[in-house]
Amino acid sequence: MNAHVMTRKAEIEAQVGRPLQPVAGEAGPPLSDTDREFLLDQAKDLYWNELEWEHLTDEERLGDDLLVEQAFPGLLAFVRGLLLEEVMPDALAPASPRPEMVIDVLSFLFQELEARRTGEPEDGDGPRVAAEIVMTETLVDLVMGLLYGLSAEEMERVGAARKGG
Repeated sequence: MNAHVMTRKAEIEAQVGRPLQPVAGEAGPPLSDTDREFLLDQAKDLYWNELEWEHLTDEERLGDDLLVEQAFPGLLAFVRGLLLEEVMPDALAPASPRPEMVIDVLSFLFQELEARRTGEPEDGDGPRVAAEIVMTETLVDLVMGLLYGLSAEEMERVGAARKGG
């Protein structure tokens, strides 16, 4: 597991006061490298497309707060799908939770955070980069919440701690 993911998991465990275990049960047979790369590429595309759409429209704001849940609906739905444990009785395939893929998505998000934090923004891009950092940090917490089954109350504590309150 990525060191950033492990560190954030430990921080959230301290904030919610309990050990965290993925909500999804055992994953099915291991994915091929090709399938794993394909799924990660899909997650990356969702992230980039939804991030760019938010920059174009700037519609997911409430005052100064970013409504990250609404800015990244596709990526969050994708993560929920990766953790799906039950399917309808008439489904053509059984549920096959992939918590390891969610860890891969989190690792990607941490890479994006690191790139933004250490990169030099172009002239005038400082506010955009700062907003991307805040959105991605919040997105990481939302994905962690899905992976570890955090309650709404626990998510509020995690959000408050991230904002320093």
